[in-house]
Amino acid sequence: MTVHFIGAGPGAADLLTVRAVDLLRTSPVCLYAGTYLDHDVLAHCAPDTELIDTQHLDIDQITEHLLQADAAGKDVARLCSGDPSLYSALTEQTRRLDAHNVAWDVTPGVPAYAAAAALLGTELTVPELVQSVVLTRTRARSTKMPESEALTNFAHTGATLVLHLAITRIRDLAAELTPDYGPDCPTAVVYRASQPDQMILRGTLTDIADQVETANLRQAAVILVGRALTPAVSCAQSHLYDPARRRYTPSGPN
Repeated sequence: MTVHFIGAGPGAADLLTVRAVDLLRTSPVCLYAGTYLDHDVLAHCAPDTELIDTQHLDIDQITEHLLQADAAGKDVARLCSGDPSLYSALTEQTRRLDAHNVAWDVTPGVPAYAAAAALLGTELTVPELVQSVVLTRTRARSTKMPESEALTNFAHTGATLVLHLAITRIRDLAAELTPDYGPDCPTAVVYRASQPDQMILRGTLTDIADQVETANLRQAAVILVGRALTPAVSCAQSHLYDPARRRYTPSGPN
């Protein structure tokens, strides 16, 4: 028996990997986060799959379901929104499974920030403008952030910022980022990327909070901040694809 931690992607049923779909079809038990997933994703499961919504369960209750499946010799598809490498509680769950000698593996998924960038039609790294992307969150009703990861520390770099789990603090965040990025810095919010009720808000650090509050967004939204969101019409050429690049030709034997 194996617990398969599966990246369910941003929500659309056709954005799962082939491996993920195969595991959903063959696992007798599926635990999923009903808050974030489009239920069309569950259509990949077999008709007799035991479906367990974890949105109202704590970590110990979730673990108990996994241990019960293990005792019954049943594989489990443990669906995580986006990709398991980001804010999925993978570490907490696998540590408990290791303590009970339960086998597990991980299947990656399309992360929410990638789906958001795709909807915006935006590359998050633009030559000679910004070459780094910071994936982070802020503290509201959640676990404490390390002191070294204060948002202002990341803002000083000028990197493209992608903020998860932060939509309820959008006004405070905009004010905090403005000194480094400027009030006119392009900012976007993508709500439920790839799902039927998806919403895209575009603006600047000056007006994005007003838009979010008008739309009454409270969860399942990604905030993107940075100059790469609306680069200049003319930008530097990537060295790799620049036709003027001098190509290295190994010299032959003398």
